Amino acid sequence: MSWFNKKKMNEQDFNSEEFIDEIENEFAVNDKHRFNEEGQRIDVDPSSEKGEKSAKVKSSEVTKLENELKDVWTRCNVAETKLVEVQKRFDEAKNNLEKETAEMRQRLTKTLEDRAKQGQFNFLMALLPVLDNLNLAVSASEKDFSFEHLLVGVKGTARSFEQALMNVGVEAVPSIGSEFNPEFHEAIDMTEIDAEGDGKITAEYSRGYKFGDKLLRPARVQVGKARAQSAGE
Repeated sequence: MSWFNKKKMNEQDFNSEEFIDEIENEFAVNDKHRFNEEGQRIDVDPSSEKGEKSAKVKSSEVTKLENELKDVWTRCNVAETKLVEVQKRFDEAKNNLEKETAEMRQRLTKTLEDRAKQGQFNFLMALLPVLDNLNLAVSASEKDFSFEHLLVGVKGTARSFEQALMNVGVEAVPSIGSEFNPEFHEAIDMTEIDAEGDGKITAEYSRGYKFGDKLLRPARVQVGKARAQSAGE
């Protein structure tokens, strides 16, 4: 029963707490109104309360997402900083390696050049005695016109020159009496000999030389060929 239908009440009834609570409950449940500070009734949209609650819920979710986004952004910045630092160290290591490689290449090139110059120097030093022998042979021939003295001087010069070649690693290719080898010998002509000498070198026209495993020039030789036996033999 509404309070409007109640009997006439006295002033004490109006001031009772029970009466006040009844009025507040009655308005809160049946009449969707509220009172402002001046005591005036105001309309309250129930959906607005839900909207406020929804906005609060939505705002908390947005805040949570924003916080997560900030955390992801922070981690990305940290990762990018680390990546930049790693790239910087990589570039420094690369530059140092290129610098060390270039310096090593220069040192190796200089070492090879020095070795080549030293080899040339040694060879020239080995040739100087040959030149000395030639000068002695020329001086001796000017004083003594005999063929024997000239021959001795030329032979001495040839021996000293061969020795100079041997000092730098040059070796003579074996020829006379050895088996013909097309890798080291060049056959100029052939001559008939006994069967046991077939394929062997019988004469040398120019000596061959090799330097280590490389052939400087082949020996130009004469090769023996077994005589053909007659029908009677």
